[in-house]
Amino acid sequence: MRVLVVEDDVKMAGLLRRGLSEEGLSADVARTGDDALWMAAATEYDAIVLDVMLPGTNGFAVCRRLRESGTWSPVLMLTARDTVDDRVAGLDAGADDYLTKPFSFAELLARLRALARRAPVERPAILEVGDLRVDPATRQAWRGDVEVALSAKEFALLETFMRRPGQVLSRYQLLEHCWDYAYENRSNVIDVYVRYLREKIDRPFDRTSIETVRGAGYRLRRDAGSDTSGVGLTEPPKSGAPALPARERK
Repeated sequence: MRVLVVEDDVKMAGLLRRGLSEEGLSADVARTGDDALWMAAATEYDAIVLDVMLPGTNGFAVCRRLRESGTWSPVLMLTARDTVDDRVAGLDAGADDYLTKPFSFAELLARLRALARRAPVERPAILEVGDLRVDPATRQAWRGDVEVALSAKEFALLETFMRRPGQVLSRYQLLEHCWDYAYENRSNVIDVYVRYLREKIDRPFDRTSIETVRGAGYRLRRDAGSDTSGVGLTEPPKSGAPALPARERK
């Protein structure tokens, strides 16, 4: 198992490298985000340990650029700040797991092994529902040919809807998928962000995609409010061919 450790603290980097080597793992060290990017591009690592607080380019940006460049090695992010926003930012950037400093080396090792046991990571499929399209890899969203700028939380909410078109999702389910459990008692956050989404993906295009189901939650229409017949397709279906309500494509 080959691991890339991205850590600017010389002492910490040395301890991690030595500990991993003693456990039979091969470990390389990068001390800046730029070094990590070219090393990850040149070598296929089984896992990447990435510190958030790096000089210049921080760990969130490095992780995002790794994913955008097509590097899908599992990323274990290290952070000294155990806040919901930091954890959300790391996961939204493409990290697979996170560990808060100070930590036990045994736990770090166990998490790395767990990441390595997962199936090989592939580029996430682009999701399409009607003329709505999202790319989980680059965190981009489009309505037709128009790119729609979304915040990290707005994107997470839209992605959750698009993975379950036509399905009624309760506020609790949306909180569970898009927010930390600390938000469990603040269910109005879902109502607020649904309103934000509607203002961005519906109102400017005169569409109604996200429906309120009274007493139950919200639902993304299978056609995403599209007025096209080729729902879920990049081109209109040929005559006689059924329109697909939703699909994923590589």
